[in-house]
Amino acid sequence: MKILIVSDTHKSHRNLERILEEVRPVDMLIHLGDTEGGEDYIAALADCPSHIVRGNNDFFSDLPQEEEFEVMGRHIFITHGHYYYVALNEERIKDEARERGADIVMYGHTHRPSLTREENLITLNPGSVAFPRQEGRRPSYMLMDLDEAGNVEIEQKYL
Repeated sequence: MKILIVSDTHKSHRNLERILEEVRPVDMLIHLGDTEGGEDYIAALADCPSHIVRGNNDFFSDLPQEEEFEVMGRHIFITHGHYYYVALNEERIKDEARERGADIVMYGHTHRPSLTREENLITLNPGSVAFPRQEGRRPSYMLMDLDEAGNVEIEQKYL
């Protein structure tokens, strides 16, 4: 299963459109918040099952604050991350993920990509499609492949 993971589009869809042109087809889209009202357009653009959570700039949104779901036998926990103070460090979100029995936790908010693999937990942030803050400031996203044998491959990608 091929999953596109993005975050922090902030109403700017041009880069997401380019990414989808490059990586299609995808089996699922995960958006980790700050769509700023663009969630319906994003889901239609992706044209596949989508999981989208509310970010700190998604004012008056009906999107869920976080979600948990299973994909190919993996328990996935997604949230924007600001309630777990991810701008300081990942410890709170990792503790929460472990308490929930998650295999993979995903967050956004920092606009900086990161990927950590520990025993029994993968923690990832795809960075920002629209307003990157890491060195080089290239828009970023991740592709995750899950197979029936339980293998998880994650690729950090840049435009």
